[in-house]
Amino acid sequence: MILWHREEEKTEKKSRSAKNTKKSAQRPSRKEKDNRFEEKVVAINRICKTVKGGRKMRFSALVVVGDKKGYVGFGTGKAAEVPDAIKKALEAARKNLYKVPMIKGDTIPHEIYGEFGSSKVFLGPANEGTGIIAGGPVRAVLELAGVRNIRSKVYGSRAPINIVRATINGIENMKTVSKVATLRGKEPKEILA
Repeated sequence: MILWHREEEKTEKKSRSAKNTKKSAQRPSRKEKDNRFEEKVVAINRICKTVKGGRKMRFSALVVVGDKKGYVGFGTGKAAEVPDAIKKALEAARKNLYKVPMIKGDTIPHEIYGEFGSSKVFLGPANEGTGIIAGGPVRAVLELAGVRNIRSKVYGSRAPINIVRATINGIENMKTVSKVATLRGKEPKEILA
């Protein structure tokens, strides 16, 4: 009887190991990191809430992700520890992506102002070789979007989250030749002429 039980245990172990190898052959889980995007932590803030027992510390993180091929996104996360806040922000950023219209020379099609709250961001096209003339949060968004030549200026509030949102607002409101052509009911060639 005892020998029979041991043999049964061995067959159970073999079947378990076979199941584990089948799992590794399956498609990757959703929780695995997406390597297409580069990420940049723009700001980390310490939040302090005073409660009956003392002060309760938490952290908020602002993260920008992009593939340097025209897609960029941002997200925020809050947690008791910094790494957890960054992880939450990354998940939010990957769900919140925007397409950046670009033209020849890796620049934007036209000048535009992006606004959010009291932050106002000017974005202007630049000649090849100019580089990214931008500071802090705007630079993070534009670098990860893949824009290589651009001028920018921030007016009003200098809060990083508001600057990032204003930059994204400007990117969203940009028009390409094909968008303008469809609005006017013409061919793109007619508009360029």
